[in-house]
Amino acid sequence: MIKSMTGFGKAIVELPGKKITVEVKSLNSKQLDASIKMPGTYKEKDLEIRSELAKILERGKIDFYLSVEISGDQSNYTINKPLAIHYYNELKALAEEVGEKAELLPMVLKMPDVLKTCREEIDEDEWGHVIKAIDEALVLADKFRIEEGALLEKDFTYRIGLIKKYAEEVIPFEKARVATLRERIQKDIEEMTDPSKIDPNRFEQELIYYIEKLDITEEKVRLNKHINYFLNTLKEEGSQGKKLGFITQELGREINTMGSKANDADIQKLVVQMKDELEKIKEQLMNIL
Repeated sequence: MIKSMTGFGKAIVELPGKKITVEVKSLNSKQLDASIKMPGTYKEKDLEIRSELAKILERGKIDFYLSVEISGDQSNYTINKPLAIHYYNELKALAEEVGEKAELLPMVLKMPDVLKTCREEIDEDEWGHVIKAIDEALVLADKFRIEEGALLEKDFTYRIGLIKKYAEEVIPFEKARVATLRERIQKDIEEMTDPSKIDPNRFEQELIYYIEKLDITEEKVRLNKHINYFLNTLKEEGSQGKKLGFITQELGREINTMGSKANDADIQKLVVQMKDELEKIKEQLMNIL
């Protein structure tokens, strides 16, 4: 089972006097690259949040948002007016530029550090509810990744099936290719020297040696093994993106060798089609965990 690195999750927790919203968005990245935006009240929990991100999402470019909306007594909070005015002016300019009308003040109040708590310490009971909301959002993002991964798995299976089909279509052209090679070599030799001076046994030996050098049987066998390995890896548990990437490198190596050895227009066309499908797989693999 594979997972996409594209995901989204959202959770809301209602507490006395406030509503806390957690949003998690993820895209592909070679490692864990987390951007965390939240009120200063929770800054001391940054490492704990990053630990949860790594545990559930593993890697990817993660945008984490935690916002607080005051819904009751605001006496425990103060407004950072200079920062609020700055956000308001920026949002107003953006709205005018794109021609959109929006209620800016509610948006400003949700921006980081606009509302500041007067308490110095986090209420641990409150944090217990918040961390549950964080985990809920992360689980939803992970579920999104699994669903996206299932769609990609179908696409990979389809495209790897096409590569296998094109490889099998090479077979009918091989006998004709050998016969064509034989005729061409014999013709070239006859043009260079008197046919009566050619030793038939030596000619056959040289011809066999030359044909063996251009034989693509081994490449086809290895290509088929790599295809099966790729399909089996798709079904394995855990993060398989990097492993699948290595397998596609081996697939590409065998396809390229077939192309360089083929020396036949019909086979070359099939090789180009295999390369095209493999490139599509490689592009999608960049988004696999």
